[in-house]
Formats: sequence, structure tokens, C-alpha cells
Amino acid sequence: MSERTSYTPGTPCWVDLGTPDIEASAAFYGALLGWKIPELPNSAELGGYRRAKKNGSDVAGVMPLMQDGQPPAWSTYVSVEDADATAGAVKEAGGTVLAEPMDVMELGRMAVFADPAGAVFGIWQPGTFAGAARVNESGTFGWNELGTRDPAAAREFYGAIFGWGFDEQDMGEMGTYTTWKVGEEMVGGMFDITGVVPDEVPPHWLTYFMVEDLNAATKTLEAGGGDVRNGPIEIPIGRFSVVADQFGAVFALMQRNEAP
Repeated sequence: MSERTSYTPGTPCWVDLGTPDIEASAAFYGALLGWKIPELPNSAELGGYRRAKKNGSDVAGVMPLMQDGQPPAWSTYVSVEDADATAGAVKEAGGTVLAEPMDVMELGRMAVFADPAGAVFGIWQPGTFAGAARVNESGTFGWNELGTRDPAAAREFYGAIFGWGFDEQDMGEMGTYTTWKVGEEMVGGMFDITGVVPDEVPPHWLTYFMVEDLNAATKTLEAGGGDVRNGPIEIPIGRFSVVADQFGAVFALMQRNEAP
């Protein structure tokens, strides 16, 4: 699969991890996903930010936690044409601006928001950097999913700021699953977490990383100090587990079915 050099606006294009210990996280995700997370020549200028590489390609970001009490977490960034216009749309739709649009050197322009229910997400207006060079393959992110207790409000909010359409699918006991779409392209998902996760778990965006063998990946995860929060769960396209790294940052591991 060739490297990606652009993303259609409205498509998740990048994910990054806030961690209390970059070197420990580099060892953990290196073993789990095959990443190398070298210090960049300008990491100090970027507040310690690094880019994780899979076979030499940028696939995710890793950065130190910036505030006391900030929990380790994975964040999703959606590609946009105009970060400032999107920030205005977020405010108008009832969201909260957590970090106003800012330039990241010549790489691009970013901002961080919370939707009306509190789920945090970011946006990225590309400059010289479009986002992850590889996605949807082993060791890279392949899906981004909103967990919320008010799907109707989320459809209205994200539709207003990103122009997303959606499809709904009855998943039986799992409830209704929503797929976000840009045109006819599926770009993410949403599910109702009411009664599914503990009440103290807030609305959130979940990053799925692709693996070839979920059982083997789970053993590596646990050997590195991570744990399984839910799963494995069988779905029509494969199986996945919701997991956490050794610092408690939650994400998912996904094994797709082999093509017939």
C-alpha cells in the first residue's frame, strides 16, 4: 500500500498519545505495533513531540503530558480546510474550544475542541504535513469512533461542523451503530455507550489500531503492562478488544477477517 499524501476534509488524519513517560511508551508500542519513536531534531521546539514510525512512515504522534493531573489518552484529529472557520462552527454548534487554532511551524494549523457532551477531538489544517502516511494496515490506525450518550445530538453537531452524513445499522444486543460518511466514504463510527460502559466513563473518541493476530497482540499488550478492558468482541468484519496501555490510555486493537 502506498503512502498517503492527502486527506479529504472531514476525514480523521492523525492520532496522538499524551503520556507521562515517552521512553516507556516507545518501548510498549514498539513491541505491540512495531513502532519506532525517535526524538525529532526539533522535538524541543515542539514541546517534546515525536512522530511514531512504522517501517519508516509516520503513523502517529507521541507527546509528554502538558498539565498536572492530565490523564494519559489518545486523541483523534480530523482534517479540515480552514481551522479558524471550523472553530467558529464549533462555537456556533455548542461545542467548546479547548485550544484555539494555532500554527505548528510550516507543518499545518491545529485546534482542540470538546463536543457538547464533552468528547475531546482535534482538527488539522494541513500545510506541509497531511497526517498519517499509512493507515488501515497492521500497526497503524484504521478506525476512529465516538462513544456518546446522546447520538442524536452528536449527529447534529458533527454534521454541522464537518458536513458528515451517516448510516445506521442494527447490531442486535449491541444496539444501533452509526457510520460517519464524507460523501460515500466511511470515515468513522459512533455508538451509544449508555448502559454499556460505567457511568463514570465520559463521552470520548476511541482509536482502533490494526493487528494481524489479536490473540498474539493481546499477549504482548499484557506482557508490557497493559490490560484488556472489554473483549474480544466478534463483529461481521473481524474481532476487536478495547484495551489500555501501562499508563491507562485507552484504545482498541482490531483484527480484520481475511478477504475471501
